[in-house]
This record gives sequence, C-alpha cells and structure tokens, in this order.
Amino acid sequence: QLQASGGGLVQPGGSLRLDCAASKRVFSLGEAGWYRQAPGKERELVAIDFSGGRTNYADSVKGRFTISRDDAKNILYLQMNSLKPDDTAVYYCRARKISSLASGPGYDYWGQGTQVTVSS
Repeated sequence: QLQASGGGLVQPGGSLRLDCAASKRVFSLGEAGWYRQAPGKERELVAIDFSGGRTNYADSVKGRFTISRDDAKNILYLQMNSLKPDDTAVYYCRARKISSLASGPGYDYWGQGTQVTVSS
C-alpha cells in the first residue's frame, strides 16, 4: 500500500527528502507519520501529521525535519535538513486510521523502509 523512497548516503549537515507514495487516499483520513529504526534500537516516531492539520515531532528532529503531504497525489513527505550521524536509520512511513461508524473501517499501513546514512 505504501512505497517509501528517497533515502541514501549524505554528509553531516546535508539534506534529504523522503517520499511515501500510496496507491489510494490514506494519509488525509487519519494520521500519517514517519518512524525510524537504527541498528540495535527500537523503532521510534520521528514526525506525525494529523488529518486536522496538527503535527508533532520528536525532540531530536524539531527545527530540522518537516513533515508534509500532497493529498492530490497521495504522497507523504519528510524533508530532512541539517542531518547528523545520529539520524542514520531505516525510515518507515505509516498511515493509520481508527475505525468508526462515521468514517468507516480502520487501517494501519507501513511502507517497506528506506535507508538513510549520514556519514562523512
């Protein structure tokens, strides 16, 4: 359902943009987020975008990363600036919606992950 892309090798201080393409409208109905998992560590939330327009970021990326989405194209973005070696991880996108009588069935989709390596 979700296809993440845009990862790669970048030097400290550099920038990358991650894309997550969906085959149908999923990001605007609930919450859409980016998570990451570094070797030997648990998966953690990086940034999340709620359907009402509110966003949240992990403290470690505030001011450097920006989450956004294009609802017409069904794409979720993560713009990453001022990258640090600690940002090295596999990044995953996620679209989730809770089921309700008003909005229909819920779902929880994950992308396959894209590797981001920050190193000189």
